[in-house]
Amino acid sequence: MDRPATANPATAREIILEIVRNMREGLEPLHYTTLPPAIFHVYLHPDDMERLRGIASRIIDEARRALDAEVESLNRAGFAERLKLSKRTAPKIVAPDGGWQIQFLENTDDDVQPGDIVINSELALPAKSDIGAGSMTKRIATRRMGGAETSTQRYEPAAQQPAPTPAAVAGFAVIEYEDNSGRKTFTMTKDQIVVGRGGRDYWTDLKLDTLPDVSREHFRLRRDPNSGQFFLKDLSRLGTTINGEKAPSSVEFVDGEKRDRDVEAPVPPQARIGLAGVLYLDFRSGDNG
Repeated sequence: MDRPATANPATAREIILEIVRNMREGLEPLHYTTLPPAIFHVYLHPDDMERLRGIASRIIDEARRALDAEVESLNRAGFAERLKLSKRTAPKIVAPDGGWQIQFLENTDDDVQPGDIVINSELALPAKSDIGAGSMTKRIATRRMGGAETSTQRYEPAAQQPAPTPAAVAGFAVIEYEDNSGRKTFTMTKDQIVVGRGGRDYWTDLKLDTLPDVSREHFRLRRDPNSGQFFLKDLSRLGTTINGEKAPSSVEFVDGEKRDRDVEAPVPPQARIGLAGVLYLDFRSGDNG
């Protein structure tokens, strides 16, 4: 996998190799089996995305084949080690039951260059009921930026139900959440806010420090001043949920251009809002006293 630094566009083969590397980095040994990540979000520079768009399905197909071949190769190596009887090796790697899920997305970060490949993958770990621990999600991020490769991992508990509602809310609404910078509370004091990762040319009232799965402008939250009812407009690529139900997307892509269809979903006085399945906001209306 060692390759010299390059400013050249990413090739299909390089993308496949990076997906395989991400899978290897994310292996999680249990007692009898080893689990690999199953969901891969691949972020490419807009130029690379446009150049490879016509063969994206072929790249995904060959990436799946490469992942299967890598699992088989690693398991064969494990068997050879067992024959040596020198040490106990990691349990056999088991491919995900639902298959490999791979999606290509445009990387809109300011510092991204052609040839850069960012992959975020997910591995759902089973609950450990014997010790009272709930299920976890392991998230693996690998990057090839300017030819330099990095990898990070973190574990997140499964989403919990919202805490009981306090008696009063300041402002129109309160949003509680936890992103990479810690636990926070946001008070909504105007009739419309923009929520997302933000960035250059992307204004956000509530800026989230989280994975690129969350769009720079992920959704807009609007309060009708006459009725006090809240409405959510989903502007993201990977979706938004309200109390577990998927909100309708308000965007469509026509001839490569993003258009807003002005579609909104009502938000109840108390709701758990999920962003791309990686970050959750606990929303409470000021009228929910």
